Amino acid sequence: MKRYITLPATDWQSVEDRLSLGLTALGLPATDKQRACLIDLLKLLVRWNRVYSLTAVRDPLEMVARHLLDSLAVAPFLFGPRVLDVGTGAGLPGLPLAILMPERRFWLLDSNGKKIRFVRQASLDLGLPNVEPVLARIEIYQTGEKFSTIISRAVAVKDVLPAFHRNLSAQSGRLLLMKGQLDESVDELIKAGYAPIIHPLQVPFLQAPRHLIELRSA
Repeated sequence: MKRYITLPATDWQSVEDRLSLGLTALGLPATDKQRACLIDLLKLLVRWNRVYSLTAVRDPLEMVARHLLDSLAVAPFLFGPRVLDVGTGAGLPGLPLAILMPERRFWLLDSNGKKIRFVRQASLDLGLPNVEPVLARIEIYQTGEKFSTIISRAVAVKDVLPAFHRNLSAQSGRLLLMKGQLDESVDELIKAGYAPIIHPLQVPFLQAPRHLIELRSA
């Protein structure tokens, strides 16, 4: 696997050390190749951010927690072989999860062309054959695939729910909604007849509340 750009202003050894500590804290095994691939993903984000402003986070050391570890903290809750990442943005959480879970296939969907271009280029450069970039709006997205897990990190609950019921979810599928602080959306789900399962998440090096809301289809 190729190593990409060298950025002298960044202490990449510290970035790699933080990533290794975070993966250990999450209990996620990773090969040396996978760790190197996650670092290369950060380097690509740094380079593209200079032109396209893909994310508000600019510091690679901060990116470890806010982008990589935050994405990977949901790994134990993924279900089945096919995952749809709705509103993936710069490929989060889909790209980090695809790196650590080559046995699963990931469809990364977003309506922003420049972000999907990044996802497509990153998946090529990082050698991720299990990633399918999708440029589309979720409310009109049509496919013959049935997804065992539909996950979203940045899309409002009300905008993701229709995808869970519009012939996209496989039988006994999961909808995973990544949240910071819990808000009124949980009460809204309960009032609508859902039975959300709340998973508090501990993301290493991130001093902010993180939660995962899980819904299961019949």
